[in-house]
Amino acid sequence: QVQLVESGGGLVQAGGSLRLSCAASGRTFSRYGMGWFRQAPGKEREFVAAISNRDGSTYYADSVQGRFTISRDNAKNTVYLQMNSLKPEDTAVYYCAAQYSGTVYYTSTYDYWGQGTQVTVSS
Repeated sequence: QVQLVESGGGLVQAGGSLRLSCAASGRTFSRYGMGWFRQAPGKEREFVAAISNRDGSTYYADSVQGRFTISRDNAKNTVYLQMNSLKPEDTAVYYCAAQYSGTVYYTSTYDYWGQGTQVTVSS
């Protein structure tokens, strides 16, 4: 069982930065691939970024490539999402998720989810 708690969301002006954190419980964090997803009002939850537990490979949605960076610290059981050059269209609730295996891009392949943290980018 893994429990995930996100933090770091807030209100920021366009062009600004935020760093989201996701703290995981348990001693098996290093066994899980970790992902970030987001959901805007009236839209489906969409993939943002993921990081492998095996070799640290990272994956990004085209919409955030070059602006967002995902990283993990297994000693702290934490995954991060550094978000730079934020745009109003990045406004959403951001969720972190953990998966034991499977493709990183689909919500259905993740086993555990956090409660989400709101990110609002004003124009």
